Amino acid sequence: MVQIPSKTVTLEEFLQLPETKPASEYINGQIIQKSMPQGEHSTIQGELIITINGVTKPQKIARAFPELRCIFAGRAIVPDVSVFLWDRVPRNENGSVANVFALAPDWIIEILYPDQSQSKVIAKILHSLKHGTQMGWLIDPSERLVFVYFSNQPPELFDQVEQLLPVPSFASELQLTVGSLFGWLLE
Repeated sequence: MVQIPSKTVTLEEFLQLPETKPASEYINGQIIQKSMPQGEHSTIQGELIITINGVTKPQKIARAFPELRCIFAGRAIVPDVSVFLWDRVPRNENGSVANVFALAPDWIIEILYPDQSQSKVIAKILHSLKHGTQMGWLIDPSERLVFVYFSNQPPELFDQVEQLLPVPSFASELQLTVGSLFGWLLE
C-alpha cells in the first residue's frame, strides 16, 4: 500500500475524490493507495471469486466480489475479496446490485503483496470483525500460508497442504485445502 501524502480529510471528502487505479482506501483520516496486483495475487483472487461464487451464488446464499469498496464505521476499505450474504447485498429499486456498499462484508479475504505491511492488513481484518464480519482470511503467497481470523476466537494458522481451510457457516459446502489454494499458482 502507498500512503498518499495529504492533509487529513474526512470520509465524505474522500468519497468525493476521483477513483484511483489501483484503488485507494480511507483509514483513520488518511488516504492509502493499494498496490498494483501481480501474478500470484491476481491468480488467487480470481480463483477464489470463481470458487466461492460457484458454491454460494447458484443457491443465492452469498456472493463474492473482487476489489469492492466497503464503507462502514468511518472507513472505506477495498478488500481483495468481499463476500456478502445474498440478502445483505445492497440493491437498487429494480433489484440490480447497487454501486455503494455501506456495510461490512460477511467474509473478508486479503492476499499479501510481496512488500505489503502485514500489520496494516491485519488491522483492516480486525476492524471488519469488530463491525460485523464473520471471518477474515489473510493469504500469504510467498510463505504459502493462511491466517484465519474469527469473530469469536483467536486466529489460527494454516500451513499444511492437507489442512482444510475454515469458512463461514453459510459457505460450509466449500471444501478448500491449503494445497488446493496454492495449487492454483501451478495451473
